[in-house]
Amino acid sequence: MSYELFVSLRHLGARKTQKFIALNTWISIGGVALGVMALIVVIAVMSGFAKDLRDKILGTNSHVVVTQIDRTGIKNFEEVVRVVQSIPGVTAAAPFIMNQVMLTSGDHVSGVVLRGIDPDRAATVSDLKKYMVEGKLNNLLTSDSDGPEETRRDGIVLGKELSRRLGVIVGDVISMVSPVARITPVGLIPKMKLVKVVGVFDSGMYEYDANLAFVSLATAQKFFGLKGEVTGIEAHVANIEEAARIASEIQELLGFPFFVRDWMRMNKNLFSAIKLEKIVMFIILILIILVAAFNIISTLFMVVLEKTKEIAILKSMGASRQSIMKIFSYQGLLIGLTGTALGCVGGFTIVPNLNEIVGFIETVFGITAFPSDVYYLDKLPSEIQYADSFLIIVFSIVICFVASLYPAWRASRLDPVDGLRYE
Repeated sequence: MSYELFVSLRHLGARKTQKFIALNTWISIGGVALGVMALIVVIAVMSGFAKDLRDKILGTNSHVVVTQIDRTGIKNFEEVVRVVQSIPGVTAAAPFIMNQVMLTSGDHVSGVVLRGIDPDRAATVSDLKKYMVEGKLNNLLTSDSDGPEETRRDGIVLGKELSRRLGVIVGDVISMVSPVARITPVGLIPKMKLVKVVGVFDSGMYEYDANLAFVSLATAQKFFGLKGEVTGIEAHVANIEEAARIASEIQELLGFPFFVRDWMRMNKNLFSAIKLEKIVMFIILILIILVAAFNIISTLFMVVLEKTKEIAILKSMGASRQSIMKIFSYQGLLIGLTGTALGCVGGFTIVPNLNEIVGFIETVFGITAFPSDVYYLDKLPSEIQYADSFLIIVFSIVICFVASLYPAWRASRLDPVDGLRYE
């Protein structure tokens, strides 16, 4: 151990005459630890939230969507499916129909987005099959077979929150009304169809569970009058990070009038906002460490004033200005290292147990910290980002070290004569 480091450790040690300085040292360490811990926890929550939201969006939606610019139906959709599947990186493709309808059950009415799908092919481009909590997705392909033909009903799968809103369960019959009216001899009459609830899904994302319903592709084509047509083609890719590149290749191959979008482009505003918020939170919380850095400066100035005689003696014995600077800069570095280490331990301990901590707080205060209809999630996701954590550690240590340089420089400029004049 160099004598500069040895002297630094001696200065940081608590003595009877230096209790106030020792207290300030611990306050500085605590400030650094609190800032590092808060940064690790917040960045982990922001990263976990973004990943959870992405997984839920891609669970019910595909990675790439092909539609037509004029929003008309795609007639030769099977040929388009084959073209999309031929692109390297595309693992599956499936046709779909999407439109808005109104569902009614007794006095309950709800406007929803209705998607017509082929259950077998839809399972290859989304995780909808995994989200089923009641019934099966393949039940959409079979209507009631018992009784006369006029009593048979096509099936519909509802989101969990939507089924609660309508007050229905699997087996109930509801009305499906199209907002586009049809012309009859007696005037405009809205198109209506009775369907049977054959399943309920729970994606964990409130917006989807409350506003999305699925029917078979044939049912949607018949109801919306799309004979042999679909709204678009959805594709699943092997690597979601390459979805933008693959979408560009599909667009180039299909050309006009097709319009191809990837999942990042369709949700650009949402994920851009999350990324911006993550950066802003990092900047805001780094201020906690900066406050601790100012505390380090004041602590080191007090140490310099307290150790004026010792500094003069060291200089008289031949210690250079560089050595004096090392002694006091090491003190700031040691405070930063200790506080950062404690903050890392606290952060890496809290993140894996975050939901338990939040659950305890909700139980104690009788509140719901994260309502699912506001935050799009049913639990608080978190994922430790080791690259971000490394940057936090580096920022913390550098800030603490830089904070110690000015007091160390002032100590190195001390004249030994002034330090020993009254001794």
